[in-house]
This record gives sequence, C-alpha cells and structure tokens, in this order.
Amino acid sequence: MLSLDLMQRMWPHGNSKVPGLVEGIAASAATVFPKYGLTSDLLIAHAMAQFSHECGAGSEMTENIRYTARRACAVWPSRFQNEADVYRKVGSFAGDPAFPVKLIDNVYGNRMGNRPGTHDGSTFIGRGLSQTTGREGYQKLGAKMGLDLIADPEQVNTPAHALEAGVADFIMCGCLPFAQQDDISGVTFHLNGGHIGQSERETWLKKWKTALGAASPAMHGTVWLQQSLNALGAEPPLVDDGSFGPLTAAAVKAFQALHGLEVDGKANPATIAAIEAALPTA
Repeated sequence: MLSLDLMQRMWPHGNSKVPGLVEGIAASAATVFPKYGLTSDLLIAHAMAQFSHECGAGSEMTENIRYTARRACAVWPSRFQNEADVYRKVGSFAGDPAFPVKLIDNVYGNRMGNRPGTHDGSTFIGRGLSQTTGREGYQKLGAKMGLDLIADPEQVNTPAHALEAGVADFIMCGCLPFAQQDDISGVTFHLNGGHIGQSERETWLKKWKTALGAASPAMHGTVWLQQSLNALGAEPPLVDDGSFGPLTAAAVKAFQALHGLEVDGKANPATIAAIEAALPTA
C-alpha cells in the first residue's frame, strides 16, 4: 500500500507546486484505492505510473498555457499557418499580456464541453494527477466525487482531493480492465486518448511495481489471482474478494491440470508464472 515514506521517495519534489500534496495522497490512499476497486499493488502501480507522468510527479499539477505564437504554430500546425495567422485568429497581437488566455480559449473552445465565446477553454485546462481537461471532464468528475468542480476546478489539485480525483478519472476513462491485465498500452490510450509519453509511462510503471512489490506476479495477491482466473474462463466465475477459499483453490487446480502443472491448488511461483503467461497481452 502507498505510504508517506514511499511517496516521498518516489515524488521527492511532489510538494513543489502544491504544499502538502504528497502527505495528502498518502493519507487518503487507504480509503480511495479500495473505494474505486484498485485492490492490488499491480493496479495501484498502474495508476500511480500514469499520474507520475501526467503531472510530472507533482511538479506539473496545472497545464502550462504560456505559449508563444511561434510555439502555437508548432503545436497546432493544422490550425495556424504562421504567427500572423495565430494573432489574427485569436484576436490578439505581439506583446498582448492576455495572449495565452485568448489562445487557449480559441484552441479549446467548442471542444470537451467548452462553450464557444466563453473562457471555458482557459478555465478548464488540465489539472490534477490525471490532468482532467475540459468543462465536460470537470463536470463528470465532480458528479462522481460529489464536488462542484465547475465552480471551483482547483479542487482537483488540493491535497484532500487530488488522489480521489485522479483515481476516479482513471476509472471513468475505462483504465481498470487494462490495468488488471497489466496492459500499459491500453491504460495509456484510455487515459491519454493516445500514446503520448508511452516510454516514460513504462519506465514509471517499472519503478512503481518495484516500489510496491508488484514486479513479481507472485506478489499480486489473491484478488489478482481471482481476476486472472476469471479472465481465463474460471467456472464458476470467482468473486474477487481476496479470500483464498475452496472455490479459488478448485479454480487453481483446474488451471494446473489444463496446463500440465502439479495439481495441488496452491498459487505457487510456477502456477503464477503460467497464469501470467496465459493472460492476453492486449
């Protein structure tokens, strides 16, 4: 489980933008992760790997929108032809202190639930562990958490709510089934909408697996075992409650018999390795 000591080691600069963020995450971990079904170190590792990349391990909690006109052309080449075109389309000029806001209102306007002709684009920029973006994104996340994030989107950055906001978003984006299969590509696509920073996310996942003790499949625990056997067609399907009872033992025996292993009903290293190998990779 996530502890304060572990958070401080993994995110040494985690409080650089939000004082107390690391402590807040550690304090809420025991409540938040089970609430949203992240019941194994493997699942927590996947979530924390994504968060570590998305928010720069706490150092980039709010999206940087201070683009220059030249940078805007590079980031959105299909939208802007040159710097003059940028200024014309966003209604700005060189040296305009309001340029960043006008730019983002233009680029993000009429997307992600943002209302054209308003400041929704620059108001609902990426924030939090998962970089929630867009009026619609904040509205849905707020409904899930029971918070009015439209009135106060900064709540996703607070120590008290940051972890739950990130985990709730992780679940709402459909990441959990892919995390259960240890499929980082699928997790990344559903959270990010693409595969931006894939190699960095993979590096973070290795770090978190090692830190949480989830690097070895034998350490995933009974919930992982039950979920994996269900994914492989256990009959009857198991309740993934973390209790290694007779039904789980019988499912292990059935798997062992099918794969030429010693049929003893025990989740030994050889059996775990065989289950890991049998799980789909995508």
